[in-house]
Amino acid sequence: MAAAYFCGVSGPVLAASSETKPVSISFALMDDGKEVGCGAPLANLGTGHLSAKLHEARLYVYGFKLVDAKGKRTPVALEQSEWQYGDVALLDFKDARGGNSPCTPGNPAKNTTIVGKAPAGAYVGLEFSVGAPVETIVDGKPVSINHSNVETAPAPLDVVGMAWNWQAGRRFVTFEFDPETPVVKADGSKTRTWMVHIGSTACKGNPATGEIVACAHENRFSVALDRFDPKTQRVEFDLTRLLANSDIAADKGGAIGCMSALDDPECLAVFAALGLNLGDSAAGAGDAGKQTRPGLSPIFKVGATTPAKVVGAKQ
Repeated sequence: MAAAYFCGVSGPVLAASSETKPVSISFALMDDGKEVGCGAPLANLGTGHLSAKLHEARLYVYGFKLVDAKGKRTPVALEQSEWQYGDVALLDFKDARGGNSPCTPGNPAKNTTIVGKAPAGAYVGLEFSVGAPVETIVDGKPVSINHSNVETAPAPLDVVGMAWNWQAGRRFVTFEFDPETPVVKADGSKTRTWMVHIGSTACKGNPATGEIVACAHENRFSVALDRFDPKTQRVEFDLTRLLANSDIAADKGGAIGCMSALDDPECLAVFAALGLNLGDSAAGAGDAGKQTRPGLSPIFKVGATTPAKVVGAKQ
């Protein structure tokens, strides 16, 4: 692919002498080969190939870097806004109305685009991470990101629906599905929503006292796209792959769906789809919560910015 000329995001400081240009990186949510979002109906999900409604779809992303043909990484400086703080951004694929209607030009998803600046150059690839980092640099000072008070944190870290109760940490990935029939729990009772909540676990430290929190299982992962042109391409998150080996009509124990617990029967398949080790890959390996292969997450791929059809969109 020919080199793409564009600019991007990252550790928020760019050299004053550098010529910079804007960059816009689009994300899309995919299901069964089609773009979905807002309240769009979903199809062919999980081992039962079920239909469902999208109940929630949000994730934090950070550390965007543009990659040139020699492999050099250049950070993208994110614009600061209600969706972007430091080098962290929140993607939200639900519509602003919070209803059950698919996305349309008049009813778009809340936020599916990352915007920023980067030095002008010839770039051929993109790299970023999913999650909330321990901290980032804002105005030359380190600022806690993953563990901070959601009530006083700046946007987009102030979203209650993206916060864990444990050590004031954050959910990195929140996807929730309402299948066509209720979810049957291990005890025979039923519930409406099957969930995927990913965040750091086994954490120690009290952020309320200013103590840095350390987590044994980080559960962050990076995505490296060797060939990516933001002018003609977008980053796609594939729900079909995420749930390919999961039964969203049943829950065998623990939290409903997967909430990152090592002993949750549903988490093994979800973590594998994300490209994460749920537990240690071998006795004593110490790689629980680490990425199986850095840069590779099976649920992310490159797609065209102008798909043939968006589910629910007016053509």
